[in-house]
Amino acid sequence: MVYRLVNSTYNVRELTLRLTRLLCQFIKASSASVYILDPLNRKVILVAIFNNQINILLDKRNELKNISDVEIRVTEGYPLIEKRVIGLPLIADDNIGAIFIERKNSESPFTDFDREMLSVFAEQSVTAIKKLQLYEEQQQTILGSIQFIDKLLKRKGYQALVHAPAYFSVMRAIAEKMNLGQDAIECLQYASMLHDAGAVDVPFEILSKTSQLTPEEFKIIRDLPTKSAELIKPVAFLRPILPIILYHREKYDGTGYPSGLKKEQIPVGARIMAVVDAFEAMTRGRPYKRKLSLDAALDELIRNSGTQFDPKVVNCFRDLYKQKKFRKFLSKLQ
Repeated sequence: MVYRLVNSTYNVRELTLRLTRLLCQFIKASSASVYILDPLNRKVILVAIFNNQINILLDKRNELKNISDVEIRVTEGYPLIEKRVIGLPLIADDNIGAIFIERKNSESPFTDFDREMLSVFAEQSVTAIKKLQLYEEQQQTILGSIQFIDKLLKRKGYQALVHAPAYFSVMRAIAEKMNLGQDAIECLQYASMLHDAGAVDVPFEILSKTSQLTPEEFKIIRDLPTKSAELIKPVAFLRPILPIILYHREKYDGTGYPSGLKKEQIPVGARIMAVVDAFEAMTRGRPYKRKLSLDAALDELIRNSGTQFDPKVVNCFRDLYKQKKFRKFLSKLQ
């Protein structure tokens, strides 16, 4: 059961929540909790709880300040065995946390079999948690490399391809208003950092050119999404963002590139990025085009809704534009 759970979960937070639910089902506890330690300072950084009704995730400092000395002691490696409370440390090469189950006074005490089953469960949980922690560490290493690409673009002078910090904030606001899930928002975050990564192979003279591009130069620019996608394709966890990167230059009416997709054929993340990308370009300006005010740029989005841009995305953008917080993000794009 734990093995199947691990292979369908991709981050430690979600795994701990699901482990607590499985524990209550498996050992018939009234509540279960999993504690995770920071690998560096050995402080509790995450607590997942399930009481047979709701899952609770505690990960803020003020939420974790009430952890008892008894619970801390279990995370340090000392088991707690009582009639209706059992706490076992989660130990790999070092302590990584603890696991607890509890029954109410009106319920029967835990048996030796329950304790044995919890011990087996804890061993499997350690393997699962360590596996995902290693996976997340690898992700952070790769993301560090991604951020280096951004810095490299800046250093080479490709300022037009380096987005303002608020770029993703704008995309996230639109995605949330469109009720996209957390996974989709995370993909947008990575795509916002990487969609022009292939520019490292494009001559600076082409990207900074103020006059009309030659047919050969324009072909190089059109190949940029494909080059960016090819650059990150070998990274397994980034593959879900490839459609966003590859198709964010498509147009809603099918006249874009590289594949001439139209309407719903274009991934929703790519449609969102197309709108935000265009808005940022208009308000920052380009070597060949003067910059527009926020209001003028919004008018351009509305004017091109249904041809260049997805009307649903533009409508969300227009509704958000009425909010002061959203306009503040937009002003930072400039």
